[in-house]
Amino acid sequence: MTKRGGRSTGQRHLRVGETLRQALAALFARGDFRDPDLGSAAITVTEVRVTPDLRHATVFIMPLGGGNAKPVLRGLQRCTPYLRGQLARQVSLRYMPNLVFAFDDTFDYAERIDELLRRSEGADDSSDEAAAEKEDQDAH
Repeated sequence: MTKRGGRSTGQRHLRVGETLRQALAALFARGDFRDPDLGSAAITVTEVRVTPDLRHATVFIMPLGGGNAKPVLRGLQRCTPYLRGQLARQVSLRYMPNLVFAFDDTFDYAERIDELLRRSEGADDSSDEAAAEKEDQDAH
């Protein structure tokens, strides 16, 4: 498969993203950050999306409990050069991608969709019950 410019893209950027995710998760598990916003934060790396040219990576994170996301993101932005250096020692790539951290809101989005589906199912059930009661009244 080819993209514009004649470059072929395969599964390499996906494998690199998963390798970076695992390495970052190990760094976060160690928790040896001097930043006050990251000192006691438990951070989960849910996904790392790498561009096909492997120059940029978006790291989706979720703080435990999801409550203090903004301070954690600020702390991670301050620690980006340190994290890139640590990753460069652990993952052998020609170029270490530029890291951009983002809060992963897919769980909130999925919860919202689930809530809407439950609400619509409840509305369908109540309208079905009302129609059945009306049919029973008409039959008598």
